[in-house]
Amino acid sequence: MAPPPLLPVAASTPILHGEFGSYPAHGPRFALTLTTQALHIQRLRPKPEARPRDGLVSLDEVSGCGTLQSRSPEDTGAYFCIYTYPRGRRGSRRRATRTFRADGAATYEENRAEAQRWATALMCLLRGVPLSGDQEITPELLPRKPRLLILVNPFGGRGLAWQRCMDHVVPMISEAGLSFNLIQTERQNHARELVQGLSLSEWEGIVTVSGDGLLYEVLNGLLDRPDWEDAVRMPIGVLPCGSGNALAGAVNHHGGFEQAVGVDLLLNCSLLLCRGGSHPLDLLSVTLASGSRCYSFLSVAWGFLSDVDIHSERFRALGSARFTLGAVLGLASLHTYRGRLSYLPATTEPALPIPGHSLPRAKSELALAPAPAPTATHSPLHRSVSDLPLPLPLPQPALVSPGSPEPLPDLSLNGGGPELTGDWGGAGDAPLSPDLLLPSSPNALKTAQLSPIAEGPPEMPASSGFLPPTHNAPEASTWGPVDHLLPPLGSPLPQDWVTIEGEFVLMLAILPSHLCADLMAAPHARFDDGVVHLCWVRSGISRAALLRILLAMEHGNHFSLGCPHLGYAAARAFRLEPLTPRGLLTVDGELVEYGPIQAQVHPGLATLLTGPAGQKPKA
Repeated sequence: MAPPPLLPVAASTPILHGEFGSYPAHGPRFALTLTTQALHIQRLRPKPEARPRDGLVSLDEVSGCGTLQSRSPEDTGAYFCIYTYPRGRRGSRRRATRTFRADGAATYEENRAEAQRWATALMCLLRGVPLSGDQEITPELLPRKPRLLILVNPFGGRGLAWQRCMDHVVPMISEAGLSFNLIQTERQNHARELVQGLSLSEWEGIVTVSGDGLLYEVLNGLLDRPDWEDAVRMPIGVLPCGSGNALAGAVNHHGGFEQAVGVDLLLNCSLLLCRGGSHPLDLLSVTLASGSRCYSFLSVAWGFLSDVDIHSERFRALGSARFTLGAVLGLASLHTYRGRLSYLPATTEPALPIPGHSLPRAKSELALAPAPAPTATHSPLHRSVSDLPLPLPLPQPALVSPGSPEPLPDLSLNGGGPELTGDWGGAGDAPLSPDLLLPSSPNALKTAQLSPIAEGPPEMPASSGFLPPTHNAPEASTWGPVDHLLPPLGSPLPQDWVTIEGEFVLMLAILPSHLCADLMAAPHARFDDGVVHLCWVRSGISRAALLRILLAMEHGNHFSLGCPHLGYAAARAFRLEPLTPRGLLTVDGELVEYGPIQAQVHPGLATLLTGPAGQKPKA
């Protein structure tokens, strides 16, 4: 095995260094060194390792940490553990915990202070709080922990979204010490209705666990409020459990991770969410043929791509493979569409990222007593799981889907149980219990209860199914920013616009880099570059050439093919006028009315939860 890679000098400057034991107490001893990028672990006894196995734990793989204490009164040591998600040999992530024993002092109180110092330093680094080697580390360094509203579409991901949320998302965000309220959506536009009536002051972020469609509802709900200017500043995030997962693919790319799909993409995005931090997000204000408006964070598509998206709906049970099958069928019956594309070219360089534009980062519970329950009237939220103090708790078990893991016992080792016990535990060793001064166990499901936040019809049992959503046109927004670059539809365009007319195979207007999790349609795009990236393919292209473009798009290399039928322009606004009587138009994958359509970019209008930016793809 190759030795760990060398880190830059600044990144390798030690913040903390010390010697620790392990659990059980008679296990090996380690020298730990914490830097801004990683935790270095070297075994000292019984035999030092020349090349330590798993001796470098990158903070990019850490979701959180906590402190523990032994239930044995004779044990004066204090423990701290870290929760990690390293990649295995096959590239998939797997949860692992590392537990260390602070035992350098004679009393438990002194050892506990040392364990908490290390846990605090780790949590500070995970949340982006800068530390130096000569700095005193105290709990006051940690920012306040945010409250997240998490909306789950139970039909996302071939009906696996709820199960994946309970298996992967809830444990990880609990390890990170985030407060959350988790809601199942029951029908189409339910998320839109929820956020339209949401009390914004109760939350620091809204996260969707589904595909791109649920976030589309949330965004348009926020912009369809009288206080839309304040509402749209609410940080929004996405944890992918759908078919396309385009925005999650862009977040994954922004975080520096290698391209991923499925559960691996979900774990990557969950890790980034746990780290905290956000980024300005450009939006498109889209005016439809009827004059109504909706808002897009992703794309407007016409032709081949929208045909594949909509016609592959009948293969939704295949998950992301539906697009592959749909593309094959689309290539077999390739159509062309006559239309007119006009756009206002981008005249300035894309905007640079705005420093300091970030979500209030999470804070671990470093307090002598739990925070008091909020007294404000709650928003009308329905079926929910939460770790937040809720009024009038019901004596019912946590809302979990069939087959979900049972809630962990209060005194389980690190909340990890079998995995950790198998690796570290030994017969006759006193078990550990959580130290109340720091979150130590991802045990939110133990205390989560059905929330009677709103009055309404009786709640359905957890095992009851909802009617699948129908594919209706999205509702229009009546509020939002003024489109100062767009004349009314049907009116002549200004002279500084460029117009292209002819036969097209497809037209795509896209904001982020990814069209779906594994298709990078605009590899140079940024969340806040202030432009919409227009891509089109003219008629006359062969099926083989179009297939090569689609295959090259997986790595963002399609523009380097030199295909004469492929065009590109960066624009601030555009108008598309289909000149064929039939066709399909989609906005963020949602079918909209067919006819003339125009849109304008509103730079940095929204805020996206992205986590820290990565420098390069991480293996």
